[in-house]
Amino acid sequence: MSTLLLTLPTAPAGPAAEYSYTLTSDGLTALQHASSPAALLPAATGPGAEVVAVVPVQLLSWQQVQLPPGLPLQTSGPSPRLRAALEGLLEDRLLDEPSQLHFALQPAPQAGTPIWVAVCPKAWLTGHLQALEAAGRPISRVVPALAPAALGSETTPQIFALGTPEAALLVASPAGGDLGVLALPMGPSALALIHAQGLPIADLAVYAEPAVAAQAEQLLGRPVTLATPSTLAMQAARSEWDLAQFDLASSGRSRALRRAGSTAQRLLHGPAWRAARWGAGALVAAHLLGINLWAWQEEKALAAKQAAVRSTLTQTFPHIQVVVDAPVQMQREVAQLRQANGSTSARDLEAMLAAAGTALPPGQQPSNLVYTPGELRLGGLNLSPDLLESLQSRLQASGYQARSEDGNLLLRTGATP
Repeated sequence: MSTLLLTLPTAPAGPAAEYSYTLTSDGLTALQHASSPAALLPAATGPGAEVVAVVPVQLLSWQQVQLPPGLPLQTSGPSPRLRAALEGLLEDRLLDEPSQLHFALQPAPQAGTPIWVAVCPKAWLTGHLQALEAAGRPISRVVPALAPAALGSETTPQIFALGTPEAALLVASPAGGDLGVLALPMGPSALALIHAQGLPIADLAVYAEPAVAAQAEQLLGRPVTLATPSTLAMQAARSEWDLAQFDLASSGRSRALRRAGSTAQRLLHGPAWRAARWGAGALVAAHLLGINLWAWQEEKALAAKQAAVRSTLTQTFPHIQVVVDAPVQMQREVAQLRQANGSTSARDLEAMLAAAGTALPPGQQPSNLVYTPGELRLGGLNLSPDLLESLQSRLQASGYQARSEDGNLLLRTGATP
């Protein structure tokens, strides 16, 4: 299973549009990374494969709203009531007409509590999604490159230097207050605005793309940690955000399969689930160890019993030097001793006739018999079911099993016939 991460360009969709892509199998390591037109993008393969679009920070604004209680927060399809409520709440804060913008709510929103709303140009996003769909790369999820933390959560802000030397950005995420993510052209004024938000840049982790790392270090006066675009795209894909909401939301079994595959990938490879994976592995290992230990103990006990049977045979009959099947050899030796002493066994004709004569009711005499060692067949008997049941009980007490077969009474020693 692989995932194709596409960073959408800031320019509108068109034949010349190129998409920076990262192909990964585990969400942590990039197998391929480059840029190409939509028609030449590699394919995500395997069960649960998905294509994730990453919206750059320049195209997103973040708004904090509190929806009225009782409003249904269904975003997996057109929701006129929710859309109208968002437009009413955000109309005075937006520079463009709300009808020209796309809205997306934070994961697991709750009415009556403050939530984050991501806003981006609707025509721009729709154009790229349609272009990728036409190129055979339908999008499974749309995620922001950087997103604010859920309100009320304890998240340490981070600083990112992104872009190219000609269009470098300094981004604070989360920026605190009602800004969510603060993206500014890299320069002294950006530092002043970030300081104005109460963020101590000197104490925060700073990550920079290689193209602007030197520029960021010169501006900040401190070293930065390199973060490749592929690393940032994979980090964005691990978030719970999905901007494909309202009329851009996909539905159907294929989307459900892709989402299930994405969830499975996060469970199998996501850093947040590493402890759970270790725990599950330890549990499986403990079970396997316990099963193997139990099997070893059972095998050892069985071997001890077999050794005891062989020892009994060789001690009772010292002339036996080679033990092949101890129970069979023991039975054969006992039969030979009985024959040598002139005694009978329960398998002999005399013993079986005596047991049958004692058990048969008065007046019942067989007209014929067939004998083989351990088996006696008596014919010419007329036994009702009640008489047969009583006969079977008496013979069982003598160590025989009996049943009616084709009008004959069949006696056997040992197992039930």
